[in-house]
Order: sequence, then C-alpha cells, then structure tokens
Amino acid sequence: MANLLRKIGLIRLHDRDTEDPKHHQGSLKGTKGNQKNNANKHCQTANESNILSTPEIKARKLDQLGKDKPSGKDKQGKDAKEKQQTGGGGSKATSASSIPPLVPQRPNCTQVRTRRLMKELQEIRRLGDNFITVELVEDNLFEWNVKLHQVDKDSALWQDMKETNTEFILLNVTFPDNFPFSPPFMRVLSPRLENGYVLDGGAICMELLTPRGWSSAYTVEAVMRQFAASLVKGQGRICRKPGKSKKAFNRKEAEATFKSLVKTHEKYGWVSPPVSDG
Repeated sequence: MANLLRKIGLIRLHDRDTEDPKHHQGSLKGTKGNQKNNANKHCQTANESNILSTPEIKARKLDQLGKDKPSGKDKQGKDAKEKQQTGGGGSKATSASSIPPLVPQRPNCTQVRTRRLMKELQEIRRLGDNFITVELVEDNLFEWNVKLHQVDKDSALWQDMKETNTEFILLNVTFPDNFPFSPPFMRVLSPRLENGYVLDGGAICMELLTPRGWSSAYTVEAVMRQFAASLVKGQGRICRKPGKSKKAFNRKEAEATFKSLVKTHEKYGWVSPPVSDG
C-alpha cells in the first residue's frame, strides 16, 4: 500500500515537472496583462467620466459653445450695421427725417403796427382841411383820441353841432397787435349821439370795422370819412334830452354791444351802412 501511494505521488510530481515553465509563465503574464489592461481601461473610463462631470469642464464646454454661436447682442449689433450699410432705416436717416423744415420768419407785428401808425400820424397832420385831428392817449401810439370836426353841412347833425356849440365829435380808437391786418376798435366818447348807427356805449355799427369787412389798405382818415358819411345817412342827432344827454358812453358797454351786433349781422347779413357808402 505504501508503495502504491509513493508511485502515485511520483507520477504527480513527474507531470508537474514535465510542464513547460515558459508556457506557464506566459499564461500567467497574459492573464495578469489582461487583468491590468482591463483595469487600466476601467480606470481610464472612470477617470474620464469623473473629469467630464466636473464644473470646470462643463464651463469650458459652455464657453466653447458660446464662442461658436453668436450672442443676441452681437447679432443685433450686426443687424444694425447691415441696416446702416444698406440704408435700411439707419439712425442717420431717422435723425434727418426728424428735423423739422425751416419755417420762414414773419416780420414782427409790433414793428409793422408802429411803422404804419407813425406814417398815418404824419399824413393826418399834413391835412390842410382840418377834417380830423389826433391826440395820443397818455402818449400811447396804439390808442388815439380822434376829433371829427366836420360832417355834411347840409345835415341835421351839423345844425345840432352849431346850435349846441359842439366843435367836434370825439372818438376813441385802439389798434390791436396785428393792425393793420385786423381792424381797430372805435367808439364815440362825446357828445351823446342818437341814431346814425351809434349804439349803446358809443359802439359803431359799420361792417368796415369788422374782420370780414376790414382791409389792411384802409387808413384812419378813410375810416373817419366813412363814419362821417354813415352818421349823416343814419340821421344821427345830438341827444338833447335832459339827464340822458349828460350820461357818458361806457367802453365795456360799447365792446359788448359791438360783439352782439357783429354776431347778428353775421347771421342775417349787413344791410346798412354798406361798405361802399362814403
């Protein structure tokens, strides 16, 4: 029995010794190499997955994507430049179109009024027939007191003036800022007249004194001659009634009356006195 066991051991030892040691080592090295390569591959994959997941790499990738793709501001700026180059509504065109056209300046109304009234004053003072005389109210060139010395000598009004020792009919004339392109406002101050197209407050009913009937060619002298003719035509008389004759005309009343009569005549038309009278 002992001999049998010894033989079996020897056979095993013989088989172990007859194996190729190089083959055995190569197989060990191949196994270890495969294990090492597999381990390296696994580590490399693990390392790459770990590195890509870090915030720094993510930021780098986002930056790279941002560089490749133009931002919204850059795109807008590029579009604006292209519009300016192609003339498609650039800022220069907009600013040029927003500039209003130059408007020719009109002459100063005050200067025109002053020159016109100074000229008329000189012409009135040159008159030799003593038809009217002018006095400035408190040296104000734009407000005159005009004395009408003459009316038709065949009229009842002229007789009234002689009988009452009335040397003139006094009127107040004020010139607006845009005279002579707008009519002056004229009213009777004294004596107190009846009829003759002289109304409450001393207002005068004449189409020539309204914006519709006025012309810048009319002079103060021409207006006074028209007024003198309308007094006679309207059978104007000096009021001699006691108490009423001493009552003075009032400016506010005259202005209100004139506005009212202008509205009435604009509605129903001007019948008398026509502009052609006088």
